[in-house]
Amino acid sequence: MTLEIARLDTALPDFNQRLDDLLAWETVSDHGVQSAVADIVQAVRQRGDAAVLEYTNRFDRRDVAAMAELVMPQSRLQAALNAIPAAQRQALEAAADRVRRYHEHQKQDSWQYTEADGTLLGQKVTPLDRAGLYVPGGKASYPSSVLMNAIPAKVAGVAEVVMVVPAPAGELNDMVLAAAVIAGVDKVITVGGAQAVAALAYGTETVPAVDKIVGPGNIYVATAKRMVFGQVGIDMIAGPSEILVVCDGATDAHWVAMDLLSQAEHDEDAQSILVTPDAGFLNQVAAALEQLLPGLERADIARQSLKQRGALIKVADLEQALELINRIAPEHLELSVAEPETLAARVRHAGAIFMGRYTAEALGDYCAGPNHVLPTSGTARYSSPLGVYDFQKRSSLIMCSPQRASELGQVASVLARGEGLTAHARSAEYRIKD
Repeated sequence: MTLEIARLDTALPDFNQRLDDLLAWETVSDHGVQSAVADIVQAVRQRGDAAVLEYTNRFDRRDVAAMAELVMPQSRLQAALNAIPAAQRQALEAAADRVRRYHEHQKQDSWQYTEADGTLLGQKVTPLDRAGLYVPGGKASYPSSVLMNAIPAKVAGVAEVVMVVPAPAGELNDMVLAAAVIAGVDKVITVGGAQAVAALAYGTETVPAVDKIVGPGNIYVATAKRMVFGQVGIDMIAGPSEILVVCDGATDAHWVAMDLLSQAEHDEDAQSILVTPDAGFLNQVAAALEQLLPGLERADIARQSLKQRGALIKVADLEQALELINRIAPEHLELSVAEPETLAARVRHAGAIFMGRYTAEALGDYCAGPNHVLPTSGTARYSSPLGVYDFQKRSSLIMCSPQRASELGQVASVLARGEGLTAHARSAEYRIKD
């Protein structure tokens, strides 16, 4: 079967329209999904555990009589850690160590300063009390997501991390449970879907209400997260995974092809784009894709992804490639060029930047250290990777001396009366010295 992937050239008149069409992605769920999720969320708010149990038995093909059966005892989690092969445990622990050390650098400290008259101003940084982590379950195995979501929360000082993970037909993945132990998750409950999100947001008799919900999920989970936002914080509404590789043509074409395939195998909506000024290199990578694709376990998914949303783009030079980077604002950006740091310094919009020919994006997914929860669908223009700062909040500190209260009171009085807020003005005026 011949590989189909779009070929674009910035020199052609239809380039801008074709690129816009390629990048277009609608993340909003349809009315049917919205309505179903709204019913689930409302039921959980009203009936708590009873609704969660009902939906879990229905959607996950369970036969559970009480919510207590869905709470994983610590002994079961420890058994999972002991059961996985030694190589898997060592890999999880090595990845967790790197992720933890990286995120330690993100910790923000409280600060304050005192003005000459004794007025104190500052900022108090406090961790969230409780965070909820959604993890896909069943046959799916995403232990890396457990590490990436739970470790920053624990580094931030979150007192309790509650993980929800569905167990369709009672099936659980030991690597996911082992990762929860290694990451320091405090409680694991085997529920999933919109009902799990609603339970975390509003709390039930068994599921504690959290302050923020993080972690990936299907369209029902994403819709529920959007719906409960405001009651709780959320990390983001993520779109399909994406990679943009910029190459000068000097990297092994098979390396670049496999980097593109590493995203394409996620799902049919994932996006893999190569940008290069070397037309011959585009042909080499296309040939390498054709050669490598049949050897993948998820070849059919990757093939469809490349056909629907993939592209090989010819640019005039790396300067034009830089313009495309900042226009696309990719989730993952590989700079497979001779001087990657020079180019990276001029990148304004990207979730994560992988510099040099040896830095495969896959390393960032698992064990490099930085978080793999990244802004997608162009949202890197205004948002950032998940980090410790997502689990900390800031309070302003203000303590005025009598002298400063008098001085500021005069300023506040004028502004408040200009806004017609008399009580504000008089409150400030009471502190003005005669």
